[in-house]
Amino acid sequence: MSHHDMLEDEDRIELEHSDFDRMVQKGLNRRGFLKGSATAMSLFLAASPLAKAVAAATESKMIGFNAVPASTADTFVVPAGYVAEPLISWGDPILAGAPEFDESGMQDANAQAGQFGDNTDGMSLFPLSADHAVLAVNNEYTNYEYLFAHQGKQALTADEVKKSQAAHGVSIFEIKRNAKGQWQVQKGAQLNRRITAYTPMELTGPAAGHELLKTAADSTGRKALGTFNNCANGQTPWGTYLTCEENFHGYFGATGAIDLPAREKRYGLKEKSSYQWFTQDERFDLSKHPNEPHRFGWVVEIDPMDPTSTPKKRTALGRFKHENAAVTVDNSGHVVVYLGDDERGEHLYKFVSRNTYNPDNQAANRDLLEDGTLYVAKFNAADGELKGQGEWLELSHGKNGLSAENGFNSQAEVMIFAREAATQVGATTMDRPEWVAVHPDGNTVFCTLTNNKNRGVEGKHQPVGGPNPRAKNNYGQIVRWWPRGGDHTGARFDWDLFAIAGNPTVAEGLYQGSSNINADNMFNSPDGLGFDDAGRMWIQTDGKYSNEGEFAGMGNNQMLCADPQSGEIRRFATGPIACEITGLAFSPDQRCVFIGVQHPGEDLAPSHFPAGGNSKPRSTIMVVRRQDGGVIGA
Repeated sequence: MSHHDMLEDEDRIELEHSDFDRMVQKGLNRRGFLKGSATAMSLFLAASPLAKAVAAATESKMIGFNAVPASTADTFVVPAGYVAEPLISWGDPILAGAPEFDESGMQDANAQAGQFGDNTDGMSLFPLSADHAVLAVNNEYTNYEYLFAHQGKQALTADEVKKSQAAHGVSIFEIKRNAKGQWQVQKGAQLNRRITAYTPMELTGPAAGHELLKTAADSTGRKALGTFNNCANGQTPWGTYLTCEENFHGYFGATGAIDLPAREKRYGLKEKSSYQWFTQDERFDLSKHPNEPHRFGWVVEIDPMDPTSTPKKRTALGRFKHENAAVTVDNSGHVVVYLGDDERGEHLYKFVSRNTYNPDNQAANRDLLEDGTLYVAKFNAADGELKGQGEWLELSHGKNGLSAENGFNSQAEVMIFAREAATQVGATTMDRPEWVAVHPDGNTVFCTLTNNKNRGVEGKHQPVGGPNPRAKNNYGQIVRWWPRGGDHTGARFDWDLFAIAGNPTVAEGLYQGSSNINADNMFNSPDGLGFDDAGRMWIQTDGKYSNEGEFAGMGNNQMLCADPQSGEIRRFATGPIACEITGLAFSPDQRCVFIGVQHPGEDLAPSHFPAGGNSKPRSTIMVVRRQDGGVIGA
């Protein structure tokens, strides 16, 4: 189990019945969701047009590699004809003067601040030329069992808290490809930068300057410090990087008495946290600075080409546990960003910019994410169908019940408490929306729904049905939708399920998975998601791979390739012990793919990846290329 999932189990607080009765019941009563999971799946397998299409599909003409088998080995496996090499690992120096990694765990905060951060996650590549680029990478969190010599078994000192904070954030660095086709990090290059929990940032948009964002250190409510628990990412057509703050709650605690209202508990905040930052850094003490958490849970925009620039937290995109930010430009010119909130029973969102994109003046596009409208998704389905229609519900103050009498006094409060606003308007509770990806043709959008043990459980208020068809869902699924009339700014869409993950070798009915899942490609907990230029879809997993019981035969976490047209899914890579496979970026010529291996050996599992021997396991970005120099996946 990754720390990501541990936070969910230990720190997350469900809606109380009073909240449900006040805000949710009217929304649930309106939904035409399916009632019986077993019946729903039998109908789906028998009658769904998607199932029939997948069942009749021949081998994909898009996918040109032989699938790799499931693996439990402590290595990174790729298909025959491919080679995988480490690009950078946690602790490798990227800034001038930074030391090499020291396995002892005794290096201090200053050393870590100049090194590649821990637990690589989402990433984007920004080309400078065919063989020279900037890579921007999220460093989501850190594992105390490896960060410190005492393995996190002692109370942290002030410098150890600073070291932990420096292991978080974003790493930006230049890479170049040599004559042998190998990409290499350029240590100390001009554009290299570390962004950590203390990097100055600007708050923009409707929540900026609001009283709830003001602190003792910032009376303006517009100058935040740092970013952390950066999960996945986005990339804008004007050349900026979007990093997404997810489980920010795990860094706050209280040394004194606090009385958190329900809307704060909705974000998982409580008196204690496993990271211990609040014990040595007053900023994270809820009893002293109760507004500080409101300054996290945002999408942050960074200019990777200017290491002196100030990152901007875009409050118009809402505050929740952001997974990634999938950007597309609608035919109207408006910028649309699709966003998932990765928690059981939370929601899918869409932001539409007020102004339009100008391809001839990139400077004019720099503040398109500052002003716009946020929407949340409601999925509808007819009885016996795992497909249907949906609508985007507007989250604007004064509309859809978002008024003072319901606890929303301004648009700023709607954004700061976007989760509560989504519940108020009757949005669909989802099975942990993770990455969203827009097909290169711009017509179809996909989202991984990774798992949800609370679905259909009494008292959790997450009914079975629609895009969430299974109770106690441990496998996950991938939902896709088509904007009605091809209009991403519009209110209507049509949807179905592209894949329902499962285990056809041990499970029955619904839990076997959809017909494009078989013994050779089965997986659980789809998480990372992205497309290459040709339209191949790449699926990365962050699941439970005990290889026992319902997970028998699934091996370690993996990356798969799917043909959106035929529905075929083929396993491309498997990772080392206890890792998550997350983050991907392609070189401009599509002949190399960068893949993140996060937290190998987590919780002291027996991994020594990537160096082998008795080395300490380290999160690593792998570069995969074909030996014949061809296009990845073709």
